[in-house]
Amino acid sequence: MDRKINKSRRKFLKNSALGMFGAGLVKYPNLKLSSEEKNPPPIQIKDYRSLGRTGFKVSDLACGFIREPGILEAMLDAGVNYIDTAESYGTHKMIGKVIKGRDRESLFITTKMEVKKDVSKEGFVKRAYKCLEELQVDYVDCMMMHMPETVQTLKTEGFHKAMSQLKSEGRIRFVGLSNHGSFWYKAPEQSMEKVLLAAVEDGRFDIFLMAYNFLQMDQAEKVLEVCRKKGIGTVLMKTTPVKNYYGLKQRLEEMKKKGKDIDELYIKGLERFEKRAERAERFIEKYNLQNPDEIKDAAIRFVLSNPKVNTVCCSVKNFDQMERTLSLSGTTLSGMDKKKLAAYRKGCGELYCRHACGVCEPQCPHHVPVNTIMRYQHYFEAQGREKYAMLKYNSIPGAKADVCGTCPGYCETACPYNVPIQPMLMRAHHQMTFSS
Repeated sequence: MDRKINKSRRKFLKNSALGMFGAGLVKYPNLKLSSEEKNPPPIQIKDYRSLGRTGFKVSDLACGFIREPGILEAMLDAGVNYIDTAESYGTHKMIGKVIKGRDRESLFITTKMEVKKDVSKEGFVKRAYKCLEELQVDYVDCMMMHMPETVQTLKTEGFHKAMSQLKSEGRIRFVGLSNHGSFWYKAPEQSMEKVLLAAVEDGRFDIFLMAYNFLQMDQAEKVLEVCRKKGIGTVLMKTTPVKNYYGLKQRLEEMKKKGKDIDELYIKGLERFEKRAERAERFIEKYNLQNPDEIKDAAIRFVLSNPKVNTVCCSVKNFDQMERTLSLSGTTLSGMDKKKLAAYRKGCGELYCRHACGVCEPQCPHHVPVNTIMRYQHYFEAQGREKYAMLKYNSIPGAKADVCGTCPGYCETACPYNVPIQPMLMRAHHQMTFSS
């Protein structure tokens, strides 16, 4: 793995011309090269935006969940200056090593703490100091309340008292929150929109991290508009909802090879999924959407084109992905992009379970936390955080997606987007169950 990363890093450095001249080429873009030495111009962030009322000029593309220090270092070298992390990510120490020796004031570092059993001021202060110690910094620019599942959680006084103390000590500068939607087993009625709008009214939060993309605009549109009026910084996640159409089919074939029993409802669910996938494939062929990277690029340009968006968190796994993503900085949605996204939305939109939606959950007789399970499956498949996703999934109290194999599919009937969610849930269960 390390050799692959180093090889990709060398390729990135060569392509960006940093490998030849280091940071000097960034400082002297007019430097003349011989014909043998000519390389593409260095990939750099091209746009910086004000992060709400913080006044900080943040790069339009930000560091989301990044595992490899070399990738994070290269992103910072390219001008990315917003780093998103959390105490649960396990990346604090790596980030601390990468940023050591850099101009601290040029970076905007955000970390997050969940509201857990110990909600005292002292408990939050202790955890915040541990974050600072692991990051090897004297302060973080923003401390976020991580995934508050209810409006009541927003008002946790221990958290706010701790934030006031940490502000007075110069340990944090701003307070924010992230939200991923409802947790059925805790608060099924609390949508992302409801929680974030309540946070606006609360007035103690400066920055929001929320889900928003070209297939999922309804929940965040109102929030983005209110944030613009109130001066609240907006940071996006889950911006590239491009899925693998064949995952369920592959899983079914694997189960057959292993001689495992397959629920009849699983097979029927797969048939519904395949019908939608076949229709999606026809759209892909008709509108020449063969390259999923092109759709992802257009998806990022879609959110960058929204003036209410301050920065977009990008989780990349390798230098090729990073290079392609950073090249989108400062770009906007073209006419061709709009056509491709419209075609994808029409032909493939039914294969995407909207993050932070939860509309179907109240119809489930077993109280399966659909939104939460599909978020964990996103960690597993899209971000490559398999172990973390499995641990989170198996720690869910109450019913999991194993009960979906004997259910007629109330969730699918309730879904306003016609998503074949039942077989998708069963696949998520098989992916993230230790015994599968």
